[in-house]
Amino acid sequence: MRTVTLGGLTVSALGLGCMGMSQAYGEADLAESERTLNRALDLGITFLDTANVYGMGHNEKLIGRVLKARRHEFVLATKFGIVVDENGNRGVDGRPEQVALRCEESLERLQTDVIDLYYLHRPDPNVAIEDTVGAMARLVDAGKVRYLGLSEVSAKTLRRACAVHPIAAVQSEYSLWTRDPEAHVLPACRELGVGFVPFSPLGRAMLTGVIEAADAVQGARDMRGGMPRFQGENFSHNRELVEGLVAIAGERNCSAGQLALAWLLAKGDDIAPIPGTKRVRYLEENVAATALQLTAQDVARLDTLFNPDNVAGTRYAAAQMRALDRD
Repeated sequence: MRTVTLGGLTVSALGLGCMGMSQAYGEADLAESERTLNRALDLGITFLDTANVYGMGHNEKLIGRVLKARRHEFVLATKFGIVVDENGNRGVDGRPEQVALRCEESLERLQTDVIDLYYLHRPDPNVAIEDTVGAMARLVDAGKVRYLGLSEVSAKTLRRACAVHPIAAVQSEYSLWTRDPEAHVLPACRELGVGFVPFSPLGRAMLTGVIEAADAVQGARDMRGGMPRFQGENFSHNRELVEGLVAIAGERNCSAGQLALAWLLAKGDDIAPIPGTKRVRYLEENVAATALQLTAQDVARLDTLFNPDNVAGTRYAAAQMRALDRD
């Protein structure tokens, strides 16, 4: 597999998002998750993404236990900053005094002595980004972290952070049906030499074409049921767009998901998508997308089909949208 550089950090062009092995998208099979992690490394995926909040530590423990003997084979990215209280309410804590504590907890769960890429999961609106990144920089000085990252930040926040310490990567949602980063964040990343890591590059599986009805994602353990794009008329409208994607994929003799990933990979050599999966067969399908070469006409056709004005519904519910750090 080819590699890309994220602010000086070399990773596989396609990574693996590990969250679904511990939460959010229905039940996971532990044995299959273990096989998926090992198979990813066997296939040349060297970029694994997790966070301390995924499964409330479960995901980091899983990676640490399963891949301890193969730690030298992959770039390990994890995050801190999202907190959940005893009632299940989510918040953000970026206070400097918390940064080192959270890092030590992650190092222990991951059974390693260094984190390759350490992200602030969300900026804390009550703490200056300079203060949080300053505390993160001290982890680099201490040798506990190699590179710093930020997740879901605006271009303005990124610029302020970079003035404190180099930022290797910004992680945000980016896919055919979520094009927000193209307006401000991606240009800022390129100006500042920061790599970009798209999460949910398959639209939380919508862009694979396998979700044919909204009720398929309404389970108690499936976060998509509460997302506007997966509800009612929004879902029906978006499903029509996906059918167009499926048709184009048929012309290219590939799956819809592979075409969606190839579109992202064609957007630049500073982009490393991290499609999440907990099953080997989907992992292998995703990896095959790296061999798919799109023409400029292919990319333009997909750009037009998924023009942001064509997509129905917002990424999150209204309250979550208001909390986003946006330009």
